[in-house]
Amino acid sequence: MTKITAAAVQFNVKQGDIDANLAYVREALARVADNGVNLVVLPEMWSTGFAYKTLNDLAERTETVVAELCELSLRHKLVVIGSQPEPSGDGRVFNTIHVVDNGQVAAIYRKLHLFSLLGEDKAFKGGDAWCLAETSIGKVGVIVCYDLRFPELSRRLALEGARVICVPAQWPKPRQEHWRTLLRARAIENQLYVVSCNACGVIGKLDFFGMSMVIDPKGEVLADAGEAVTEILSPLDWEAMDSWRAQIPCFKDRRPELY
Repeated sequence: MTKITAAAVQFNVKQGDIDANLAYVREALARVADNGVNLVVLPEMWSTGFAYKTLNDLAERTETVVAELCELSLRHKLVVIGSQPEPSGDGRVFNTIHVVDNGQVAAIYRKLHLFSLLGEDKAFKGGDAWCLAETSIGKVGVIVCYDLRFPELSRRLALEGARVICVPAQWPKPRQEHWRTLLRARAIENQLYVVSCNACGVIGKLDFFGMSMVIDPKGEVLADAGEAVTEILSPLDWEAMDSWRAQIPCFKDRRPELY
């Protein structure tokens, strides 16, 4: 498979309301599948939002939600990526991506970098491993929101063979330009595709600007969702990516022994 179609499902996550969020995602997956999509990225904490007061209880339902996500991915022949709370066993939760591929959990990634400015480190436990998923569409790297500010993580995924890095997020105003710049930087410096999905609208006390994007290995924005509830679709071409890497051979010219 040298070409696929990716989608980002941007929506207003209903804080603490798993049933409403899951109902929306069911319908969205059916819509994008009808348009030939292979890869779908959902927002960070898409099933629950950051409902801190009930997060531990909500996390107990994640296993069931993932099971339904597996059924939906099998039905629609999709790779689906988005994070949810997962019990950690110590009174906190992980912010966890289950990479679901045609009915199976292909990989699990627990967010490494916790956003202490908003107290994530109090309610969440950080993961301890990066994740490159072997999927039916190729090697997929995953990071979550704040991880975007740590370029070493994305570079590791690129060096290990990622064709695309997927970024579920809840990235609030007023840091839109940081979001846009960092996403393009990760694509340009690693010469790969980036598919990001941010939440939109007001969630709790925060206002989210959306701007989910698909970015190509040259840093060109192929699709931008703007601020409204929507889905964006874009083709990803692995041969075009390889051609660009051959033109500007950054990986061959690296000198890691010096830095």
